This record gives sequence, C-alpha cells and structure tokens, in this order.
Amino acid sequence: MTAAPRSPLRPALMLSLVGCAILLVPILNRLVPEGSALHLEDRFVPLFGKYLAYAVLAVSLDLIWGRAGILSLGHGAFFALGGYAMGMYLMRQIGPRGVYAHPVLPDFMVFLNWQELPWYWYGFDRFWFAMIMVVLVPGTLAFLFGWFAFRSRVSGVYFSIITQALTFALMLAFFRNEMGFGGNNGLTDFKDILGFPITAPDTRLALYLATGLLLLLALVVAIHLRRSPLGRLLVAIRDGEARARFLGHDTLKAKLFVWTLSAVLAGLAGALYVPQVGIINPSEFSPAASIEIAIWVAVGGRDTILGPVVGSLLVNGMKTWLTGAAPELWLFVLGGLFVLVTLVLPDGLVGIGRALARRFKTGSSAAPIEAGPGPMEAARG
Repeated sequence: MTAAPRSPLRPALMLSLVGCAILLVPILNRLVPEGSALHLEDRFVPLFGKYLAYAVLAVSLDLIWGRAGILSLGHGAFFALGGYAMGMYLMRQIGPRGVYAHPVLPDFMVFLNWQELPWYWYGFDRFWFAMIMVVLVPGTLAFLFGWFAFRSRVSGVYFSIITQALTFALMLAFFRNEMGFGGNNGLTDFKDILGFPITAPDTRLALYLATGLLLLLALVVAIHLRRSPLGRLLVAIRDGEARARFLGHDTLKAKLFVWTLSAVLAGLAGALYVPQVGIINPSEFSPAASIEIAIWVAVGGRDTILGPVVGSLLVNGMKTWLTGAAPELWLFVLGGLFVLVTLVLPDGLVGIGRALARRFKTGSSAAPIEAGPGPMEAARG
C-alpha cells in the first residue's frame, strides 16, 4: 500500500508567511508616514538585513547538522570567505576616492607600502567575477575539506573539532598584514555597489530585499532536500551511517554534496552581510562566532525548516538589545541559553510548538466514550 503524497500547501503557506514578514520592513519604512509610531527609520533597514543574512547562515548549517547530523563548529569560515570576496569587490570600487587617493591600491596597502596589487585581487573590480568567487572559494574549500574528512570517516565530535581548527587557522592567517586582506582592521570604508551609493536608503533597501530573496531560496532548497531521496538518505546517515553504507548507499557523495551546498549558502549570506554592515574583518572567523551559529539552530529547532530562522532572529535580537542595555551580561545569557536548550528544550522552540499543536489536535479529535454506540450495539441495531 503506497503512502499518500504530501501536500505542498504547508510549505507554500510557510514560504508565504516568511515572504510577508520580509515585506513588512519595506512597508513600514516606505509606506507608513514618518510621523506614525509604526514608521521604521532608514537606519534600521540594514540591521534587519543583517538579521536575514544570519538567518540564511543558520539555514545553511541546519542543512548539514539537522538533516545529516554532522555538527560543524567552523561554518563561520565559509560565511567570512564569502564576505571577504564581496569586500574585495567593494574595495576595488573605491579607487581614487580613498584617503590616499591611489587609483588602484586600497588605503591599507598604501599605508603598508605595498607597491602593486597582489595577483589574487585581480578581477575583483568586476561584480560578476566577485560573485563567482563568493560561490567558488567557500565551495572549493568545503569540497576539499569534506573530501579528506569524510573519506577518512571522521565524524561526531572529532569532525566538529577539526572544523573549529579550520576556522581558527583562517582567523590567524587573515589577521596577518602580509596576507593582503587588511589585517586586524579588515576591509571597510566602502563607497558604492554596482554604481549605487552603499549608504543611500534605496541601496540599503535593495540589499535588504536581495537578502530576503536569498532566505526564501535557502528555505526552498531546505524543503526540497527534506522531501527528496537524498534527504531521506541523509536521515539514514544521521541515524546509522554504517547500516546505510552496508545497504549499498554512497554516503560519501551524499555528505559531500550537502556539506558543499551548505558552505555555498553560507558564502552567499556573507556576501550580502558585508555591504549592509559596512565592514568585514578576521573576527568573523572566530570559533566563538561559529559556536553562536550552532546555538541559533539549537534554540529554534534542528531539522524543522523554520527553526533556524526563528532561532537566529530571536538570539540576534536579544544580542542587539542586551549588548546595548547590559553588555557585560550577554555572554552569560548566551551560555545559559545554550545549556537551557540542551537540557530542557532539545527540539527547540519550533519543536515545542509542534508538540503542543499535536497534543491539541489529538485532544480535540478524541471522541468521548458516550458519544455513540459501541461496535456491538451498532451490530445489533
């Protein structure tokens, strides 16, 4: 007996709700009069755009952790690499408008007495080339790293440790001035993107909408993966990789594909994060930043589609408020939140919502014993 196909109504409704939530920002910013209490000021648009970029990053981690059970504590590396690729393009657009007015070299290179542009900066004066690098650099690094790790059957906590070692090594490398990426200060003082002033309200709104579109695309990918044969294979790998391999499945290719895909999504999120925040520096590679990403996913709920989005928005909203109100408390709150989720809320907030909805549905659909005749009475009637 074949199972009935799942209705596409629920994913479509989910995407529609997310799309409406994304459109709420431009509506409040442009359509609500400035004198109204509901009007959203221009300065808040890039803040919400940053939150959406974080949501894409959380969805990318959930693809590999929630579906396949592979916890990466170095996903911030792919996010930062995508951000640096975009930052290099934005730096090349400054040209002679920099502090030192050099037509080719960025200000930090002039300050450090660089005589010529490094070869790996060539091509970044073109947007299409930069976007190729946004995808290619994180994707290639993830593919090579995953190939060696998965072929060696590194898994569990050992995989998490080496991913954290990867991002820590990149952080140390990018801190060095000799690398040619701005050292400790990173890349900043951007002027425009695609010829538009980067701080103009229209540009910021366009970047926000582009980030929202990327989030919807990431959710579509997550939904499709969840329903596909590959998604079911990843669940089998998560629950028992040895048995899946014994049954003849190529677990290496499955893990390598979703791992590379998640890295590419993280790189795209980083590329849209940088022009909205206005800076990219080696702190994005820090292991603590990657651990925070895992906390977002855990708080919202692993493998729940919307869970990573909810968790990233909630935690980062709390961070913005608390670092302004009581900055010395934020790390304690973050640590306590992680412990609370691990011990009390293993399925996250979305998991709790689903459990309550199932309980309500079961309770409301259960018929009382006195509601009708039993089977013997019905047979006699």
